[in-house]
Amino acid sequence: MRGVARPLLAGVVTALVGFGGAFTVVLTGLRAAGASEGQAASGLLAVCLGSGIVAVVLGLRTRQPISIAWSTPGAALLISAGTPAGGFAAAEGAFLLCGALIVVAGLVRPLGRLIAAIPAPLASAMLAGVLLDLCLAPVRALHDVPLVAAPVIVVWALLTRFARPWAVPGALVVAVAGIALTGAGLSGVAVAPRLEWTAPTFDAATLVSIGLPLFLVTMASQNVPGMAVLAQFGFRPKLRGILVSTGLATLAGAPFGGHAVNLAAISAALAAGPDAGDPDRRWIASITAGIGLAVLGLGAGLATALLLLSPPVLVEAVAGLALLGALAAAVSSAVAEPSGREAAVVTFVVTAAGVGFAGIGSAFWGLLAGGAILLLHRRRRPTPHDDPAEVSVEGGAGPGGRRSPRGRHGRTSRNWPAARPRRHG
Repeated sequence: MRGVARPLLAGVVTALVGFGGAFTVVLTGLRAAGASEGQAASGLLAVCLGSGIVAVVLGLRTRQPISIAWSTPGAALLISAGTPAGGFAAAEGAFLLCGALIVVAGLVRPLGRLIAAIPAPLASAMLAGVLLDLCLAPVRALHDVPLVAAPVIVVWALLTRFARPWAVPGALVVAVAGIALTGAGLSGVAVAPRLEWTAPTFDAATLVSIGLPLFLVTMASQNVPGMAVLAQFGFRPKLRGILVSTGLATLAGAPFGGHAVNLAAISAALAAGPDAGDPDRRWIASITAGIGLAVLGLGAGLATALLLLSPPVLVEAVAGLALLGALAAAVSSAVAEPSGREAAVVTFVVTAAGVGFAGIGSAFWGLLAGGAILLLHRRRRPTPHDDPAEVSVEGGAGPGGRRSPRGRHGRTSRNWPAARPRRHG
């Protein structure tokens, strides 16, 4: 029993941190996409149940700590995209497209390779543009509701210094306390867990502006980093089975409001790392986390009701604090390669502008604009006036006259997922 206690505890912590750190982002994203209170609660419950079931199945089947979660960056994308013309039903159609593409990426190797071929700077820049506005919310909240927002930010800052995994959950507890002291109470509010079916509809513009970017963000910001985290601790499960199972869970949850189920990235380290005990028993941690997430999902109605009682800017502030780390990582990755910096900045600016064209959201146009700039400058030869460091990046001679180890078009291995082992495709 001693050998089981550590993975069990790690699994409980993983579930609490994973749920408490990002459920506000999910609820805010679903509401922004046009969901009613009941539909938003149903969507949160759907992704919790889907994540829990997949985590248990994969853990028992592979005996590896494969943590499953919802797509937090995908939920942030919904916030930036806003309500589609067809309402939440059209958004659910986009969720179905995302799930179908995830399944296809698992079954069709060329598609998986095509997604992996998207330059990392562009994918990161698109994500940073999606996250920027939401990460500004804590500042807006401090201006609009200082008495409630200030304690939340202070607690988050202190816990980030002394107990980082609990920073966002701690800030959330303070926010809930502030809501309880200033809110109108929960009388008359439905808090019982309930899945609410909404028949999806398919709108071409919504599929392109939400469905396709949701798929790309989920793959680039959740599934690929999730595999990297597992590989870091010596676990290399087959990606195909993970993609197919999470894609099917997304398809099943979409009519109930669930936006995307995928590999956990940040919280995955809690279940796969040394704190979970013996490596041969760490799969117990991921299963425990899956069960815990499903149980916590039963409180989706209560969580939705509490957030509805608070000022909207405070909800966004907590979500923004939860995503600051993701924004920092995305910005860092976007500008890491000098050769792709201009294209990444174009992608970031167009996405962050939040302006759609032809009914299609800014995330799609940002990726398209950045790709165009990247192709435009791809074959540009360095001139004598170029910075020596940039000459090296373009594939010319580096310091000491040595050619840098880059390919024909100046692309480095950092443009590709670090932990995408071929034999696990």
